[in-house]
Amino acid sequence: MQNILTLNKIAACGTELFDKGKYTVGDSVENPTGILVRSAKMHDYAFNPELLAIGRAGAGTNNIPVDKCAEMGIVVFNSPGANANAVKELVLAGLFLSSRKVTKAVTWASNLTDTAEANVAAQVEKGKSAFGGNEILGKTLGVIGLGAIGKKVAQAANALGMTVVGTDPFLSETAAKEMESYCKVVSTKEEVYAEADYLTLHVPCNNDTKGFVNAEVIAKMKDGVKILNFARGELVNDTDLKAALASGKVSVYVTDFPNAETVNVDGIVAIPHLGASTAESEDNCAIMAANELIDYIENGNIQNSVNFPNVKLDVSGKKVAVLHKANADLSGITAEAKATGTRKDYGYTLFAGDVDVEAIQAIAGVIRVRVID
Repeated sequence: MQNILTLNKIAACGTELFDKGKYTVGDSVENPTGILVRSAKMHDYAFNPELLAIGRAGAGTNNIPVDKCAEMGIVVFNSPGANANAVKELVLAGLFLSSRKVTKAVTWASNLTDTAEANVAAQVEKGKSAFGGNEILGKTLGVIGLGAIGKKVAQAANALGMTVVGTDPFLSETAAKEMESYCKVVSTKEEVYAEADYLTLHVPCNNDTKGFVNAEVIAKMKDGVKILNFARGELVNDTDLKAALASGKVSVYVTDFPNAETVNVDGIVAIPHLGASTAESEDNCAIMAANELIDYIENGNIQNSVNFPNVKLDVSGKKVAVLHKANADLSGITAEAKATGTRKDYGYTLFAGDVDVEAIQAIAGVIRVRVID
């Protein structure tokens, strides 16, 4: 029996995919073969030797020590695109919230009382002018990051009558061509900043992107720009952002990641991390993450890993799965069939048939060898 540990509540439609004759799934199992996680912090987690893989029911993996896992031969999967529609819909809500002072207006209206001196209707007519806004029709939306979510946001904004300009250094020429009808794809962020009335962020948070929305970058944007952040809070330098709000350079900041710096600040609409909080999204993520773990544990196939390459070998019978450094030389190993790939510093190779496991283990740079019968 294989143990699958759940560190958060995972939708039953995902956990039920594990064959009860092969797996025990729960939040208290010991020595897990696989872990299913949503937002639980794992940086201080003590990984057991039996652990083969972690399935993140969502896209971001900031809560998982991905590099440490790679060094230990633990494959980390995520669920790209599974929550894309949910996030897209909240980004659209953010567009409207940044344009029409809805949150302030609702708070104001909820405190109205009907008195002899002034009934509610009269107070509404007198006070509503304080909450005027603007329409998004005809405005330009800049999209930084044109992955699964960014593309959906671009399509939807275009359908609502906005002009859309976006950039993504990883976008293929074919994908950019396919987007021509609803988004002008440009080469640099600076081109987006120059045109955008609204700017929405859809990039991962890493050493290259952390705090990239700062004073220097904001200075390149249009005066009065509205910034939407439904990707990761750390992408924005909060101190610089608040200074830009105070000066009027940024008119509104909508974030799905409130913190001590961004709550109760005039000009900031803080939403409590609701991007993927829909029943449909949680189901989609749970199903994708569960299937990824099952396919890897049972067949050795890797799809949607963030620390090892995607490798698949569709053959029946015995396989030998090898996690290794990218520069490890496995060319001398003979097998009936093999599939291999690299991702940055790490590689993964699947061999089919009877393979000399001891010879593989002796190769420099090999991290982990697993026989799958």
